[in-house]
Amino acid sequence: MSNSVFTPPGLPSWAAGPRPRKRRDWRFIGTVTAGVLVIGGLVSACNPNTTGGDGSSTATATAASGNAKTGGSTKTVPEFVGMGLQSAQDAAQKQGFYSLKSHDALGRDRHQILDRDWKVCSQNVKAGTTTSTDTELDFGAAKLDETCPAKDQSAPAQAGNTMPDFKGKSVNTARDALDSGTSITAKDASGKGRYVLVESNWQVCSQKPSAGTKLSGQPVEFSAVKFGESCP
Repeated sequence: MSNSVFTPPGLPSWAAGPRPRKRRDWRFIGTVTAGVLVIGGLVSACNPNTTGGDGSSTATATAASGNAKTGGSTKTVPEFVGMGLQSAQDAAQKQGFYSLKSHDALGRDRHQILDRDWKVCSQNVKAGTTTSTDTELDFGAAKLDETCPAKDQSAPAQAGNTMPDFKGKSVNTARDALDSGTSITAKDASGKGRYVLVESNWQVCSQKPSAGTKLSGQPVEFSAVKFGESCP
């Protein structure tokens, strides 16, 4: 009997026994691996700021950007009084001062919605002072057609249990000084029957109860005219 393996017709010779293994071309695999390593090295070299797993490079870049904006250095504060509010803010930022705010110098608690309509009457940090650029600058402002006060006028303090004297103050600041639950009526003192709508534009002429009266939840009534008008 022959030792040769019988192969059925139509089948390849290896079908009768184990399939021969292909030999891997290790030279080709080694070449591909080396190419990948070289490309990876080139990408890292071209992007030196790419972060590692801890993200330290990104944190450093972010911190540097933040320091460039907020500064933390010292600068001399310019003279802003007399400038338009928008121009003053732009000039302050050019010097590195980014913490900026403004308030109504006439004590009427109006908001400076369109800065170009306002001018600087005062500044909380005197011109010529050397200070950190992190310092907050606060501008007291008035409308362009208004006269700046000799000194900033503050809004009335909280009333507490005693009725303050609100005469000459804006109706809205008087309202803010009273308890939020107080019933308040504001009427036109001129006799023209106008509605007191934008309360920051109206000044108190008279009040009930009178100044010094103990407050115990009673209603409050104001008569008022527009600023620029004379009380009757």
